[in-house]
Amino acid sequence: MKLKMKGKYVILSLVGLVLGYMIAFSYQLTRENEPDTISNSQWERDIELRNELIAQEENNRELQQELADKQEKLLEMEAELSEQEQGFFNLAEDSEKYRIFLGKVKVKGKGVTVTLADGQYDPKEENINNYLVHEHHVFNVINELYVSGATAVAINGQRLTHNSYIVCNGPVIEVDGNPHPAPFVITAIGDPEVLSAAINITGGVKDMLVNENIEFKLEENQQILLDPILGS
Repeated sequence: MKLKMKGKYVILSLVGLVLGYMIAFSYQLTRENEPDTISNSQWERDIELRNELIAQEENNRELQQELADKQEKLLEMEAELSEQEQGFFNLAEDSEKYRIFLGKVKVKGKGVTVTLADGQYDPKEENINNYLVHEHHVFNVINELYVSGATAVAINGQRLTHNSYIVCNGPVIEVDGNPHPAPFVITAIGDPEVLSAAINITGGVKDMLVNENIEFKLEENQQILLDPILGS
């Protein structure tokens, strides 16, 4: 009888132990599944940080927009400066062209040399003027050179200007009042191939000079140097 009572106590003890373990395990599992509770202070801190983040993002957007505006303004200023720089460059280039045209600066470059000399005199020819170089011969060469793109021209080393004049005075021609005897060496700066082609064109200046008994010679030069006009 006592053995039976002890067996019951043992069984009840085991049952109680199992139930206690199950209850403890269930409580622990429930706590793990429940969301963590947040205190009021922590919640307020989270709200504050979130608001600060939103404000910072808004400030960043404003700064980005300001940067974009300034970059756009910078591009406009660069374009304006570029236009001004191009304008100044064009003015400087035009000014240099005018100085060259007026003969105020030394100029050098490729070009051609045209030499005109009196023809061989024929005693049977009644008029000796038919063998002499006249101002219109020189004019024809100079005009053809200018039309063909010559930037500077000289006769026997004397630079021509926009208001130069050439006249015959007996056996010499005068260039701006300075006498020059034959032969007349006309130098011109420009593209040698273009200038030569213009002078040598069939029926052009060269043929006209040769037909009028003028000795004609043309050379292409890789380097021609013309001094500026001195004085007024």
